[in-house]
Amino acid sequence: MKRAVSSALFAAALLLTACTQAQDNSGGEVNDPALYGMEYTVSSLKGPTTMGMVKLMSDSEKGETFNKYNVTIHGTADEIAAGIVSGNTDIANVPANLAAVLYNKTEGKIKTCAVNTLGVLYVVTSGEEITSVADLKGKTVYSTGKGTSPEYVLNYILRQNGLEPQTDVIIEYKSEASECAAVMAESDNAIAVLPQPYVTAAQLQNENIKIALSLTEEWDKVSDTPLITGVTIAQKSVIEENTAAFADFLGEYQASVDFVNENTDEAAELIGYYDIVKAPAAKKALPYCNITLLRREDMRSAVTGYWNILCDADPKSVGGTLPNDDAFYTEMIYE
Repeated sequence: MKRAVSSALFAAALLLTACTQAQDNSGGEVNDPALYGMEYTVSSLKGPTTMGMVKLMSDSEKGETFNKYNVTIHGTADEIAAGIVSGNTDIANVPANLAAVLYNKTEGKIKTCAVNTLGVLYVVTSGEEITSVADLKGKTVYSTGKGTSPEYVLNYILRQNGLEPQTDVIIEYKSEASECAAVMAESDNAIAVLPQPYVTAAQLQNENIKIALSLTEEWDKVSDTPLITGVTIAQKSVIEENTAAFADFLGEYQASVDFVNENTDEAAELIGYYDIVKAPAAKKALPYCNITLLRREDMRSAVTGYWNILCDADPKSVGGTLPNDDAFYTEMIYE
């Protein structure tokens, strides 16, 4: 769990505190809480939702961040959800719909703070000729993310094109994207829904795999709100304990995202180092991963629009009830 960090990293901050102490009405000293970093436990889903965080992770391990971040990478969203509900996880990168589910499940104890990934889902084939959503009728499609964004995005697109999931199109779910990628790599006639960078990883193992459809493009044809893959959430209590330190987290996360988007070679090596996907695949996939960090009003309006569409299509996709504006942290500006 979170706690104030007392390492050499903050020696300069502590010295600055001593030099900038204010006097309260009784002549006592008042310390500025913004000068103290925090230690956060962070859970992140293996894949594109973690790729933008790798520089932050690396810098934290070297003691080069204001806060300390203990990041664990998980293969499934269920593992992350358990930590959020129990309160053992401070911050998490999760599928966008899961943020709404967890807000409802915890009765408002978490807040959505940023969008970290936009659309990254693709229909890929290793033999079938697929040129439209209609071509999926009568087919079996492998996918990941049951109960999270990939399932609801695929279902929404299918229904908007007149196809009923599990009736017109059979969807066979795997627990992790890497399992779907493995199926595709070993098959000469299969169809799957995969996110980047697993699309590229599968293509490197099987040159016959090709992208048939971009679900982002298909989503845009039937929706007027952007497709969102991943968001960053945090415990409301964690944010309120030290809002300045949490704002520093978002600032340091922003710097990490900028680094990843601007330094493909170095970012790919870090992605490989953290075993998200091998570096060669990461290097090729990064330009297509739509890694971002939407914050404040841009984040709130994008996520609200996305949740609205999911809720209209299937209320259980957002936990049964559409969250209100209290579900968002639009942050005070300390930067």
